[in-house]
Amino acid sequence: MDNTRRGFTLVEVMAVVLIVGVLVTIAIPMMKGHTDASKWSEAKTAMGTIASALQIYGVEKGSFSGAPSCAEIGILNSDLDGTYFSHEAYAITSASASAGRTSYVITCTAAASSRPDAPTDPAIMTLTCNSGNGYQATFAAGSGGGGSGPPPASPFQ
Repeated sequence: MDNTRRGFTLVEVMAVVLIVGVLVTIAIPMMKGHTDASKWSEAKTAMGTIASALQIYGVEKGSFSGAPSCAEIGILNSDLDGTYFSHEAYAITSASASAGRTSYVITCTAAASSRPDAPTDPAIMTLTCNSGNGYQATFAAGSGGGGSGPPPASPFQ
């Protein structure tokens, strides 16, 4: 009769559980960042829609100063309501047009959204187009905490 036992010792099983626990602890925060980034893509799309409407508004008006409301540029609240962001999250902070150039700053604040699954990081995203950036629309993420300012902007695609 063969008395050899087959299976794993308690120490081996505990070592595997410990390794899996460490991997999960590392992976969850990394996944959270990717989840928030994908949620922000919805806001970037809506902000791009607002920017396009502002460009058209500028062409139609020839020139304007002061930020028009979304309704004035032909965007309904329901056009901005999405899965992660509601229309309350978006604001045209400043806008103007003259000499065929439209400048604007569009802000999306995650905390202002009435959606329960809004992202938490970053707290604010801005889309800026003005002479300071060569009239190229650029996104910048900000903390909203009054720190040293947003990180460098990336080009709007």
